Amino acid sequence: MRLAALDVGRARIGLAVGEEGLPFAFGRGYLVRRGLEEDVRALLGFFAREGVKKAVVGLPLRTDLKESQEAREVLRLVEALRAQGVEVELMDERYTTKLAQRRLSEAPRRVRQEKGKLDEMAAIVLLEDYLARRAELGS
Repeated sequence: MRLAALDVGRARIGLAVGEEGLPFAFGRGYLVRRGLEEDVRALLGFFAREGVKKAVVGLPLRTDLKESQEAREVLRLVEALRAQGVEVELMDERYTTKLAQRRLSEAPRRVRQEKGKLDEMAAIVLLEDYLARRAELGS
C-alpha cells in the first residue's frame, strides 16, 4: 500500500511517500498553506497523483505529551481529510524536526537553505519511523 507522510506546520506541509513493507521514504517537496479548504483540496490532488491510500500525519505534542495549539490545528486538518474519506494515522512527531535538521546538516548549504527542505525532510523522517515500527511489529 502506498503511504504519504505529512509534516504539518503553520506555513508549509512537508510531503513524503513510501510503500508499506519497505523501509524507504521519498520526499515530495511541500505545500504552502493557504487555508483549510484549499489545503485539503491540494492534499487530495497529491494523494491521487501519488496513488496514496493512507496518510501518516505528525502530531506535535508537547514534551509532557499534552496537546499544543499546533496539535489542535493539525487535528482540524486531519478531521477534514477524514471527512473526505482519507485514512489517516497520527504519529507523535516531537523529535522529527531535530532529526531532520541533523540529516540536513550534511547536505550542501544551498540545499539546507532551500525553503521547505526541512519540512520535506521531517516528513521523510516521520514516514521512515512509521515504516520501521510497522516492520518491527511484523504488520
